[in-house]
Amino acid sequence: MRYVMVQIPKTPAPASSATRSVPTSADVARLAGVSRATVSYVLNNTSAVRISEPTRRRVHEAAKELGYVPHAAARSLRAGHSRMVLMPAPSFPIGSLYGQFLSDLQLALGRLDYTVVQHGSVGLHGDEAARAWAELRPVAVLVSGCGLGPKGVTVLKRSGARAVVSLGPESVEGAHALLMDYEAVGHCAGSHLYARGRRRIGVVVPAEQGLESFSAPRLEGVRRALVGTDATVTELPLAYEEEPAARLAARWRDLGLDAVFAYNDEYAMLLMRAFQDAGVRVPTDVAVIGADDLMLGRLLRPRLSTVHIELPSGRDLAELVDRAVRNPGTAPETHKVLGATVVQRESS
Repeated sequence: MRYVMVQIPKTPAPASSATRSVPTSADVARLAGVSRATVSYVLNNTSAVRISEPTRRRVHEAAKELGYVPHAAARSLRAGHSRMVLMPAPSFPIGSLYGQFLSDLQLALGRLDYTVVQHGSVGLHGDEAARAWAELRPVAVLVSGCGLGPKGVTVLKRSGARAVVSLGPESVEGAHALLMDYEAVGHCAGSHLYARGRRRIGVVVPAEQGLESFSAPRLEGVRRALVGTDATVTELPLAYEEEPAARLAARWRDLGLDAVFAYNDEYAMLLMRAFQDAGVRVPTDVAVIGADDLMLGRLLRPRLSTVHIELPSGRDLAELVDRAVRNPGTAPETHKVLGATVVQRESS
């Protein structure tokens, strides 16, 4: 057997990224033919100085060509605070409606030149979580649900946070508050089912952890709507899985219930499928209503009745954050938000 020696030519190693110079604002200024101050004004969206549109374009094109991005820490030192808005990642499964609201909020804050950072503080709660958030030195913190207390607000403010905003059923001392009246959602659902002639009403309470601050007020809202009537309310714990829903549907006739408020549209759709498999007819045997008014509910047959929830706009909340950042000494604002109205369809 013959062997042939083959020499593989050496290829030059790529230049190390460590030796490659990092572009600076001075480089951008030279390429764009402007001063470093103009580069700073353009890239930091400074509104106090008027810069012509052609100049803005040249600066942005030069920065893009060089791969230059502003240094966030340096900008924070100049401004005396960061532009970071921290949003702790929810510890509970958020639905489509709330997820869209958070996306709109992040977009609106971005338009106001804030950087939104989600913090996954897994296993941290209350004041302990607030200390972890404070380490990042955000200029504002938006906390959904509950768990943050007055001590946590103080920790955040002492670390430099100019605005702390809570979104939930209760206000927190020292923080701006958007109060979500989840009882109103349950009240709408209970009143609707009673008006449709239903008297033995079940209310789905999700078994998933973290949803108690949403589900408990909705259950209480149904009970409040039916006080003084001849109707009864039965609590129905349910995990968001097919098997538990099938078990509940299988014993539905034994429960003697003629209606169900299924917490939201997703649980309602899960339960309606289980009812169909078990031979329980909707709405003949049981009226069903959800909440959130998701489009999928309109595609079901029968179409799903629901409670339409009106959340605050992302733009309005972003403007509240910006106002609080610019005026940190003002008293905390409290706004009652979240409108609820019934959308009646065939399922009820």
